[in-house]
Amino acid sequence: MHRELRVFHSPGRVNLIGEHIDYNGGHVFPCALNFGTYGMARKRTDREIHFSSGNFELRVATDVDALINEPAHGWANYPKGVVAEFIKLGHEPGGFDFYVWGDIPSGAGLSSSASLEMLTAVAVNALFDCGLEMTEMAKLSQRAENLFMGVNCGIMDQYAVGMGKKDHALLLDCNSLVHEYVPFNLGRNKMIIANTNIKRGLVDSKYNERREECVKALRIIRREVEIKNLCDLEEKVFALLASKISDKKVRKRAAHAVNENARTKQAVCELNAGNLSGFGKLMNESHISLRDLYEVSCHELDILVEAAWKTDGVLGSRMTGAGFGGCTISLVCESEIENFIRRVGAEYLQKTGRKADFFVAETSDGAREVGAFSRNRY
Repeated sequence: MHRELRVFHSPGRVNLIGEHIDYNGGHVFPCALNFGTYGMARKRTDREIHFSSGNFELRVATDVDALINEPAHGWANYPKGVVAEFIKLGHEPGGFDFYVWGDIPSGAGLSSSASLEMLTAVAVNALFDCGLEMTEMAKLSQRAENLFMGVNCGIMDQYAVGMGKKDHALLLDCNSLVHEYVPFNLGRNKMIIANTNIKRGLVDSKYNERREECVKALRIIRREVEIKNLCDLEEKVFALLASKISDKKVRKRAAHAVNENARTKQAVCELNAGNLSGFGKLMNESHISLRDLYEVSCHELDILVEAAWKTDGVLGSRMTGAGFGGCTISLVCESEIENFIRRVGAEYLQKTGRKADFFVAETSDGAREVGAFSRNRY
């Protein structure tokens, strides 16, 4: 039997600045990473999909005509949800074998789920000649996570994973989905991602809570001005209207959204001007806002960030992702990387009793097919 195996790759992503504003119509600034998820896929002659992974022992077989979220199917529910969205659009994928493996730390906030979703989307799109553009696949994958998995995420993760470009970051307007590639030239500096290695147990509940608080703020502000999203507000206008929000907690959430959106746009200006120190300063301000106004940081994230701020050669450091665990992102001079990992890791271990993992990361292209090969028998 002669069947072709096709190979695909989908990166992880890290958000450089612009956190928790994608669902507020703001601008985010992520880049795709040089680690992610690989997949090998081949068509079957029946209507079954067989999922297996090099990272998990669980194997799943399901029928393409009976795709539902089954808790026992674990990680395989993510690709199942993507296939289900193709079917909703009128495409007719058949059965296929899908083997995946990756090197994104699970639960670290680097979009392992979006990476798997976009990997599935490009594979199904290629295997069954569906002809979807990458932006369509990003929206489709977001819907899979929202509707099939029940996670109320914004568009940033899937869009960044799909539209990533090596040596660039992506300025994305989450309201219009207009994006701009910005050269990400770090010179003699590198991105260092530090993983707290703590389980992010509060993420889902607190994420939904923050979204609800932002909706409350928007409802109040709309009584004064006509806007669609919180991030439509300029900082000066929000300063005049903030007192209208009597709930201090809700006011703080809105302040973060408005100010973080302004920071993100300014960060791109600093980067375009070659002012990496200015870019790093805005990263620091972002973390302070996430910690004090949006309150999605945690003790472990704060220790990593504050230790980074005290270390030579660090331009900026902040938490990245949903919060309550996960990772920090720091810009560090190449000559200080070993010292950074040693000092920050030692302080983290001393203060938490936990070991942090560190990754020197680079930018990458987005999700794509990377090759194909054939064998006579399997």
